[in-house]
Amino acid sequence: MTTSTHATSISYKDAGVDMDAGDALIERIKPLAKKTMREGVLAGIGGFGAMFEVSKKFKEPVLVSGTDGVGTKLKLAFEWNMHETVGIDLVAMSVNDVLVQGAEPLFFLDYFACGKLDVDVAAAVIGGIAKGCELSGCALIGGETAEMPGMYPAGEYDLAGFCVGAVEKSKILNGANVAPGDVVLGLASSGVHSNGFSLVRKCIERAGNDLPVELDGKPFKQAVMEPTRLYVKNVLAALAVHPIKALAHITGGGLLENIPRVLPEGTAAHLVKGSWPQTELFAWLQKTAGIDDLEMNRTFNNGIGMVVVIDAAHAAAAAKTLADAGEAVYTLGVIAAKGDGAAVVVG
Repeated sequence: MTTSTHATSISYKDAGVDMDAGDALIERIKPLAKKTMREGVLAGIGGFGAMFEVSKKFKEPVLVSGTDGVGTKLKLAFEWNMHETVGIDLVAMSVNDVLVQGAEPLFFLDYFACGKLDVDVAAAVIGGIAKGCELSGCALIGGETAEMPGMYPAGEYDLAGFCVGAVEKSKILNGANVAPGDVVLGLASSGVHSNGFSLVRKCIERAGNDLPVELDGKPFKQAVMEPTRLYVKNVLAALAVHPIKALAHITGGGLLENIPRVLPEGTAAHLVKGSWPQTELFAWLQKTAGIDDLEMNRTFNNGIGMVVVIDAAHAAAAAKTLADAGEAVYTLGVIAAKGDGAAVVVG
């Protein structure tokens, strides 16, 4: 006979893991994920692995993958109890990266980890993930919700995401044919997106109680938390009809560090200062942080979330296509021979 040295048993729930709450969350998110389904999904949420069949429309499909998180923007989501849009940020950070190679995002998986599962908060976050997938034509086919007592402070969670896209081998964008004389177009960002929030939070701390009531026509907190813009559908439509040579997603490192990633050796981007407007949000951040233009363009997207490089002969037509689709498009400058200068010059 087995005996126990303890008077009472300890269940998994007693240890801090509530499987009933996890089951309730799955039921809440199933209809949200269902809205994101697209051709190719063979098995989605609920199994041990999700399955996807690449469409026959691709003759020589190359898979492109991307993974990312939301960074310290989550700290403000916790503090301000604003959880509905960080899921959109999560999706955007990966699908916009995949897009840069010319790829169409196919499916997305997420990882949500917390100390104690709050079903309402988790459902709000994953609802944002589903919305981001829906807006970018990407299927949410799986994920993981991990409840780990003692790993995270009360009320906090972490997010990570993973996206797979596909592009015809002959249509991969790698910037190899970018040449001096090409035009650099910029697509406006929706705000800070998901990079630079360690500095954003420092600015908020420095301002104390002297925060703006609103910026760019939105309440201050909404302006700061505005989700990352999803460029996928509009840019894919432009790629289908215009000979775009390169794309750059402007994330950590800003314009100065992301544009060079898609430029051939020996070339540089010469951007015209003032060719795109600085929003009230970025003006407030620059003033509060007390930093110069160089640091702004190296820390934040500073108003430009995606850069398009195209031959001068096709630039106006591509800009019109993107503008007609709803993008705010600016002609930022041109590609030039690099010489001894920097890879990106703003002046």
